[in-house]
Amino acid sequence: MGLWDVITGRSRPKPAKLDMLFAVPTAAITLETTLGLRPTGSGSVCYRAAAGAAFQQTQDEVVALLDADPGAPPVQVTRDEFGFTWLLNQHDPADVSGLCTDLHAVNTALESQGFGPGLLCSLVPFVDDTGRRVGLVYLYKQATFYPFAPRPGADRVRDNMLEIQVRDALTGELPIEQDLGRWLAVWGAPGL
Repeated sequence: MGLWDVITGRSRPKPAKLDMLFAVPTAAITLETTLGLRPTGSGSVCYRAAAGAAFQQTQDEVVALLDADPGAPPVQVTRDEFGFTWLLNQHDPADVSGLCTDLHAVNTALESQGFGPGLLCSLVPFVDDTGRRVGLVYLYKQATFYPFAPRPGADRVRDNMLEIQVRDALTGELPIEQDLGRWLAVWGAPGL
């Protein structure tokens, strides 16, 4: 932060540490061995789409890059009830590294074209044998992770116990968001 920023009371946002996404494959092993949670093979990036041709061209290029693999399911781009755009990518569940590489590429492409302020989060879902699901959410602006676990069969109810178990299992492995107020519910997130 410069002197002018201090005088005017402005602050600069914390830079994202997108490389933290590459720690998710190791965390996936921990989740499987400690809690029986396996990756689903899906992953998504959530952002606020900007208006204009430059943004649309960037998004189209990212989708084309991810769709270049003829054996992979097509990338899905959807909009949620709050106006955020979700880009859903799917891989073989055993290829968590490839999935995280793709999520990193999406975030990096949007950031490098000046659309970083619109990035909200990335999500990697996990499931156990009983059907419980949890999304490992990477908060772009905080450079931290938190778990989000919707309770199966319940409408907009979280499985707080599972979220705490995931947090405890991954503490020390990933930068976990300490402010529980930032553990936002991502209801209806694609892939979760």
